Amino acid sequence: MDSLSFSHLPCLLLIISSLFSAATARASISASEAEKVPLALYYETLCPYCSNFIVNHLMKLFNNGDGLISIVDLKLLPYGNAKIGPNGTITCQHGPAECLLNTVEACAIDVWPDLSEHFSFIYCIETLVYEHKYPQWETCFEKLGLDPKPISDCYNSGYGKELELKYAAETNGLQPPHKYVPWVVVDGQPLYEEYENFISYICKAYKGTSIPSACNELSLNTIVKENVNPAGPVCYAEETIKPTLSSIIGSTIKAWMQSMNRAALI
Repeated sequence: MDSLSFSHLPCLLLIISSLFSAATARASISASEAEKVPLALYYETLCPYCSNFIVNHLMKLFNNGDGLISIVDLKLLPYGNAKIGPNGTITCQHGPAECLLNTVEACAIDVWPDLSEHFSFIYCIETLVYEHKYPQWETCFEKLGLDPKPISDCYNSGYGKELELKYAAETNGLQPPHKYVPWVVVDGQPLYEEYENFISYICKAYKGTSIPSACNELSLNTIVKENVNPAGPVCYAEETIKPTLSSIIGSTIKAWMQSMNRAALI
């Protein structure tokens, strides 16, 4: 799909936030009639296929008028295919920059538990990943009017790593185990190669009486096939990927760590 225009990102993020608020307000009755459908996304921040899914597919939950987000309990788990060494060190598939952003997004989910806040922040970062501009991720604070200090404190105190270890336990405890990311689970059922068709599975699992308009437009004849290659590209769990832009990323991480250390002393 066409890349989103970076110059239009601030406006788009405000639209996401307003659409989320409007959708939940309009459909609050339907959300109370039945339990929301659990939707979990296991992902890693620098997998290009995860950023594509978040920016171009998961975003559809917030479409104005559809009411989908009101029937969904969305959980984001930024860990993916990372590995934990014997000494507790986390090694990420796309290198140290991914470990940094995994932890930043984990901190965002904890610091801003309201979905409209942390999803907007994560969406902003993943849009930059999608556009190959992720060294500029810190600009998301200013674009969204968010204070960076709570994220700095979370990361610098080591609490961010604790959050990542929690996500590691949840990811590694999946049954069946995840094979790749994005790994999408709807109502406890992994979607495998059908992950881009997640809305159909949400609609099928929803037991409420007020059906969102998006569900009326979909075919619900969905069958999960476990051993078929995914329709969309993925980052496989056992695949080793050489990190890119290492010099730029390294300097970006160093600069951010220095700024966080200074903030911790204030």
